[in-house]
Amino acid sequence: MSPAVVSIFVEENTVVASDGLNSQTVTQNGLGSGFLVADNLVVTAAHVVRVPERIQIQFSDGEIIPGTVLSSYNAPDIALVKLFRPKMNATIVNFGDSDKLKVGQQVFVVGSPYGLTDSFSSGYVSSFRRSNLGSNPFTSTEFIQTDAAINQGNSGGPMFNLQGEVVGIVSHITTQSGGFEGIGYASSSNLAKKLLLDNSRPWLGAEMHLLTLRQGEILNLPQEYGLLVQRVSSNSVFGQMGVKGGDIEAIFNEEKLILGGDIILAFNDIKFDPSDNTLTKLGEFANNLGPNPKFNITIFRKGKKLILESK
Repeated sequence: MSPAVVSIFVEENTVVASDGLNSQTVTQNGLGSGFLVADNLVVTAAHVVRVPERIQIQFSDGEIIPGTVLSSYNAPDIALVKLFRPKMNATIVNFGDSDKLKVGQQVFVVGSPYGLTDSFSSGYVSSFRRSNLGSNPFTSTEFIQTDAAINQGNSGGPMFNLQGEVVGIVSHITTQSGGFEGIGYASSSNLAKKLLLDNSRPWLGAEMHLLTLRQGEILNLPQEYGLLVQRVSSNSVFGQMGVKGGDIEAIFNEEKLILGGDIILAFNDIKFDPSDNTLTKLGEFANNLGPNPKFNITIFRKGKKLILESK
């Protein structure tokens, strides 16, 4: 198997309901896969590293190097992790051109399903699922459907073509039983390269929920829409700014959410709403932040508007 493929171990703080009224914060462990695209950069799936407090990258030779998230996109389910130090004598893989894939072409998936490192499965391209491939980076997706076996722990691992190039990043499956039933998806290499390697959008470090109009009314928002912060990674940009996540798990307007956290109303002077025009502006704003970003956000906390500035 390729020594460029890695296992990713994640620790996250999450809120769980301990009874009908009270919640508690616990640490949960997660497992995923990834692959080296440089001696200090690992590509994986966004849901593997959502709001991590700790990331450990394990290589095929047993070496473990900590990492931190550089960039992440939820809709296409892709993320870029930077190692705290480069991997010596690193083996890296190259992205292939996913646009050249054809239905019926053979592909291979390598990862750590259920913790079984260097696990290999093969299959074929079944179809392609694309949506909103435009200037808005938050909702653009491009998935390759495959019947190659994908299980828990495979997420974030590479999908190879016959030339040994990465053409997809393993994302999710469609299932009724909970196990693999022959329908799996990988985000395309071309979209991953464009979003992760060809721009400098930083990872802000929070899991957020877009409030519906009705949910906003119930929470007495001073505007129609906002982003309810669910969880925040303490070592992220948002964590250092003092953004607060929720502390009460509840069913809110028929949806399971974590309540009690900040609600983001605006980024700099861009008032949030889910229109494609606003999301495009926010994408441009995020891509222009770069390292050590300087910006502010307007939040709604305990019935009051506050402005938090990046440090």
